[in-house]
Parts: sequence; C-alpha cells; structure tokens
Amino acid sequence: MNTLAKPSDLVDRLQSFEVFQNIDKAALAWLVERSTYKYFPVGEHIFEPGRAVDTMEVIMQGQYVIRFQRGSELQELGLGEAGNITGVLPFSRMKEAKAFGTVLEDVYLLELHKDCFTEMVNTSYELTQALVGVMTSRVRDFTQQRVQNEKLMALGKLSAGLAHELNNPASAIVRSSEELYNRIHTTPEKFKSVMTIRVTPEETDQINEILFSKIELAKSLDLSVLEREERLDELLDWLEDQGIENSEDIADTFVDYGMREEDLEQIDNIIEDKDSEAIMWWLESTMSLERLVEEIRESGTRIAKLISSIKSYSHMDRGVTREAIDVHQGIKNTIIMLKHKFKHKQITIEKDLEEDLPPVLAYTGELNQVWTNIIVNAIDAMNPAGQLKIKTYRDREFVRVDITDNGVGIPEENIHNIFDPFFTTKPIGEGTGLGLEIVKRIVHRSKGDIKVASKPGETTFFLCFPAALKN
Repeated sequence: MNTLAKPSDLVDRLQSFEVFQNIDKAALAWLVERSTYKYFPVGEHIFEPGRAVDTMEVIMQGQYVIRFQRGSELQELGLGEAGNITGVLPFSRMKEAKAFGTVLEDVYLLELHKDCFTEMVNTSYELTQALVGVMTSRVRDFTQQRVQNEKLMALGKLSAGLAHELNNPASAIVRSSEELYNRIHTTPEKFKSVMTIRVTPEETDQINEILFSKIELAKSLDLSVLEREERLDELLDWLEDQGIENSEDIADTFVDYGMREEDLEQIDNIIEDKDSEAIMWWLESTMSLERLVEEIRESGTRIAKLISSIKSYSHMDRGVTREAIDVHQGIKNTIIMLKHKFKHKQITIEKDLEEDLPPVLAYTGELNQVWTNIIVNAIDAMNPAGQLKIKTYRDREFVRVDITDNGVGIPEENIHNIFDPFFTTKPIGEGTGLGLEIVKRIVHRSKGDIKVASKPGETTFFLCFPAALKN
C-alpha cells in the first residue's frame, strides 16, 4: 500500500459513479480534500479479518475479491470494483473486518477517516444520505447472502445425515434380497425331501401350528446374549443327537424364533419315525424366508417414512402464506432429520407433548428452520449422553414450546446478544451467527415471541405462537 498524490480529475470521476451522480461537486470536492489517495498492488489485502475498521474507502480503479474464512477454506462472497464503497460508513457500527479483501487488479482508492463523518453531515446532507443508503444496501445484500449460506450449510448437514440414514435400510434390502434369491433357489431340493416322507394333512396342520406360533412369537422375542447362547447349546445338542447335518445353521435360525427343545420333541412325535432332518430343514428354510421378507419389508417401510418426513419437513408444494400448522408433526419430522446427530452423541430425548394441542398460525415453509436451528445448537452445547427436553402446552390463546438442554449453558455476558446478526461464540468457520437471528425473525414474522434462560447445565428456549382459531 502506498499513498499517492491526488489526480486532478477525482471529482469528475466520483460523479460518474452511480452513488454520487446526484451529489453536487462542492460536496464531492470536500470528500476529495479530506481523503487520502492510496494504491494497493495485486495480492495485497485492502482489509482482513480482525483488522480495525476506522476509514471509508471509495474504489476509484481496479478490482478485489471478498473472501470469508470457513473452516480451513476461503469462501468467495463477491467482487469489488470501481464505484464500490467499502469500510466503515456514516452511522455504521462496524468495528473490525470479518473477511479478506484481496486485490486482483491494482486498486486505487480514496480513504476517508470516520472522524470526518460529523463534518460531512453538516457539509452535505445529500452526500451523507447517499452513503447511508450504501450501508443499508450492503447490510441487506450481505445478510441475504449469509442467510442463504446458512441454509445451504444446514441443508448439507441434513443431506449427510439423511444419506447415512437411507444407506442402512437400502443396504439391508440389497443384502436380504441377495440372500432371499439364493435361498429360493435351494428350496426346491428341501421341498422335494419333505414330499418324499409323505406327511399327512393332519401332521402338516400340527407342524404349521407350531411354525406360525413361533413366527408370531419372534415379533416380541427379546433374548439377552446369555439366554441366546443357552438356548443355542440346547438346540444344538438335540439336533446333533438326531444326526442332523449342519445343525448349527438350523439351531441359529430356530433360536431367533424362540424354538425350544420341547418344541423339537413335539415335532418329532408328530412325524413319528419319519425323516426329521427333512422337516427341520424345511422349517429352517421357511423361517429364514420369513425373516428375509420381514427385513426387506421393514427396510422399505423405513425408507418410505424417511421420504415422507423429508417431504413434510421441507413442506414441498405448499404455499407461502400463514397457515394452521401442527407443531408436534414439525418437531417429530425435525427429530427424524437430525437422528444421526442424536445417535452420534448418544443424546436422549424426553418429550412432554400436550394432547389435542391446537395448530399454530405460522409460515409453513419456515417453521421447521426454528426447530432445526435451536435443536442443533442444543446438540452442539451438550456433552455425550446429554438430554434434550421438549415440552408443548396451551396457554390461553397461545401455543407454547419449551426446548431445554443440559449443556454448558450460555455465558451471562452473551445471553443478551445471541439473537443479534452475526453474533456467534463458535470458532471461525463453524458458525455464521445467523442461526438464532433467523429463528427470531421467523418467530416474529409468525406473530410469535421467543425468549431464553440459561445457566450451566440448563438452557431453555421459550417459544410462543398464536393458536389457530377454529372457523
């Protein structure tokens, strides 16, 4: 960076920029007189994170790129060029830079110290008004971009979690389908061996009665590891005493369906002196096929529920007006979306949801962002094996939702700033400081209110929404 002598045509060049087109030349001459003319070569930073900001810069020539640190990477936010104004502006509360401004083409600029702003107000109201307009536009554009980034970050996290959640049942379907295919191709041989022993219809009915009772029992069977091993040994001993080959495979399946030694004795008595090995293999094959079909059905149902939750969570094909919304359904869908986060930190959820809670009036496409941002913050604040409590209840014509975590709490000096734009206690790159600002904006847009109380081990967000009136 070098300080240069000011060219004689600076006033005319300023007036060629859109922001200064309606400003008289006397005011622009004042601006030039009070400013310093500087040069920044390619690669140098006009500003960088942490650097105090006490000057306004009007870019006269050149180009620079604005980059924001996110984790270990720099994310590009946009380009600055001739006619752009950066740095502090009149009535701005900016204290320090939050991003890098790196020169791409040699930059020449006018630099005005903020100490001149008071004089500027007295010198030219029009000039001050134009610069305040620049500040307003800059805040609006920057906020919109950061809000979009916040949404994309949340979407990325949800997508990663959903990919994980969908992968498990999808893999189970593929695995079970392959095994089902292989078993179906071995069934004819086992069926033929059963047919050759000429089981009577009465015997078939008796065996089927045992088989179907065990299939029903398997739905609620919950054996400990020790119980399973004891039953497996019991069944193996009986099958081996009968001289049945590969009895380990049969016993392993029989245990899953609650078969006991007395059941095998009963089947053996039913078929009397007929080939018990063929019957046992037929039973094992039937139970295995039943298990595989059930696994495929459960996995398919799980995928269908996830897809249904995704559609409900994102409110596809819904309008953008205030509607009557079921708070409970939104919270449940959000928990499903964040299930991977709860599992990762082994967090338990305690729900106290009031029955017959009336719907709330809110914007359908936005309310789930409220639950997501608050719950994600709670998860981040909790240690492994933490506890999240969600309570809903009616309070006169309002619906209230309390979300409590037992995390580290919000420091007292920060409690009044958590809803401020860009305020965050997270490391650079991990938080944008817009999550709770978005939450507050959505809640207020829905005519609701949000408050927070915190101490170590207990942080609660209190949300209040107007209940939807019945027609």
